[in-house]
Amino acid sequence: MPQTTLSERPEEQPSEDVILGVDTHKDVHVAAVITMLGALLAHQEFPATAAGYRQLLAWAGPFGELGRAGVECTRSYGAALARFLSRESIQVVEVNQPDRATRRKRGKTDAVDADAAARAVLSGRADVTPKTGERPAADMRVLWLAKESAVKARTQAKNQLKAVLLGVDPELREALSKLTNTALIATCAGLPDTGDAAVFTLRLLARRIQQLTAEVKELTRRVTKAVQRSHPRLLDIIGVGPDSAAALLIAAGDNPERLASEASFAALCGVSPVEQSSGKTRRRRLNRGGNRQANAGLYRIVVTRIRRDARTHTYLERRTKHGMSKREIIRCLKRYAAREIYREIQPATASNAAPSAT
Repeated sequence: MPQTTLSERPEEQPSEDVILGVDTHKDVHVAAVITMLGALLAHQEFPATAAGYRQLLAWAGPFGELGRAGVECTRSYGAALARFLSRESIQVVEVNQPDRATRRKRGKTDAVDADAAARAVLSGRADVTPKTGERPAADMRVLWLAKESAVKARTQAKNQLKAVLLGVDPELREALSKLTNTALIATCAGLPDTGDAAVFTLRLLARRIQQLTAEVKELTRRVTKAVQRSHPRLLDIIGVGPDSAAALLIAAGDNPERLASEASFAALCGVSPVEQSSGKTRRRRLNRGGNRQANAGLYRIVVTRIRRDARTHTYLERRTKHGMSKREIIRCLKRYAAREIYREIQPATASNAAPSAT
């Protein structure tokens, strides 16, 4: 196994604290250990396997008291390592990849990136606790991914079916074009095999749509059940459906206590305004960051409330009289909705949150 080590492992356990940094990849992880003064002690490469994780921890232990570790890509290549280190009572900090300016100055190697990850933790530049990915939110995430894929494939199949329908025999086309989508799919699925390629394709696509529809229904049922098990009262909030609830719970993760306040949750969902002031100019701009699925979930909640909730409709009318556009009002309502969702996700902190303005 290729490896690079700057110093020999010490024979005795030193008393000083050290920080671990890990640059993660699909097959290998490169780790670096630094002191609290920023001195690089060593770096080494390990396989991205269960045995490799144990080797990494055994290698880093003798350098000092290991309490924190900066890990890149904690939602992909570094997810398994982050869970392993957390189980070993090591605080895992999520580290972003070095920016281009830093890479131009220092170069790009796995060892340099691992060292940068450790230094990001040391300096405090990286202070985000990653999601644990071991409880209901992780289950919702994989179900959500499968459902989104099935919905996308079903839409594609429907478009293809209608495109093929344009080229079939005119009599068949005229008979099928008068049907609703549901009846059209059912009729095409039952077409007899006449040897015509277009008819065969219509039947094949229609049956694919039926199969994907069954998958979507089953995945929706499982997502709803997962939401009800973890946060049953969340679906009682006006405008919150299973898809929106799942998107918000996935964004918060299985350890929402890592979010310091409802403002942190709002920033995570991309509904907190960003300060953009300079000189005598004081202004804020739209936050285009955050989890976009959670942001879309909040938008669906607000649109539903505007249509069905009298309190929200009253707020809309009052703000409109004050000169705000509907787009600006929706942004405010999304922020209020995020506050209400956060209170349900973390009921213990509800007393600390500001009252809703809706």
